[in-house]
Amino acid sequence: MTAEKTAGTPPAPPGRRFDPGRRDRIIDVTLDVIAAHGVAGASHRRIAEAADVPLGSMTYHFAGMGELLVLAFTRLADRVADRFDTRLAAAGDPGEAGEAVVALITEDLSGSPRDVVLTCELYTLAARDPALREVTRTWMARSRRALERHFDVPTARYLDALIEGLALHRALDPDPMDADDVRAAVRRIISA
Repeated sequence: MTAEKTAGTPPAPPGRRFDPGRRDRIIDVTLDVIAAHGVAGASHRRIAEAADVPLGSMTYHFAGMGELLVLAFTRLADRVADRFDTRLAAAGDPGEAGEAVVALITEDLSGSPRDVVLTCELYTLAARDPALREVTRTWMARSRRALERHFDVPTARYLDALIEGLALHRALDPDPMDADDVRAAVRRIISA
C-alpha cells in the first residue's frame, strides 16, 4: 500500500480489523436477530455472530443488552417516524393528509412482516421496561407532530391510535380491512 492510500486512516492494531461502522452494524443486526428469534433469542453471542464481530465487541460498544435494545428499537422507531414525516410533509391539505394516512396503514406499516414482528416485540417490552416505554412515547409524539401539520391535536391523537391499531389488525387478521375500508375509517375520524 502506498502512503497516499493510507493517509488519514489510522493503522489497525495488529490482529484487529479496522471497522469504523461496527457499532452501527451491531445495532442494525440486533433488529434482524430480534425479527428472526424474538428478544428472548437475541443473545450477545447470536448478535455478534450475525454481525460478524468478536463477542467482546458487544461489551466494548454497549453497557449491556438493555442499552442495545433501546438503541435498536430507537432506530426502528426513527425509521418508521421518518416515513410518517415524508408522507405527511408531501400532503398539501387535510384530504391529501388523509390519503397519506391510508397509505401509511395499507402500504408502509403492514407491508413488512419483519417490522410488524419488531413493533410487537417493542410494545411487549415497553409494557414492562421504562426505558423502552420512553422509546414508544417519543415515537408516538413524533408521529402526532407529523399529523398535527394537517389536523388538530385531538384528531391527530385519534388518527395515531387508528394507524397503530389498523396496521396491527391488517398484519394479523386473516381477512384484513382493504384500502377502501381503511379510507372510510380515516374519513370518519377526520370528519368527526
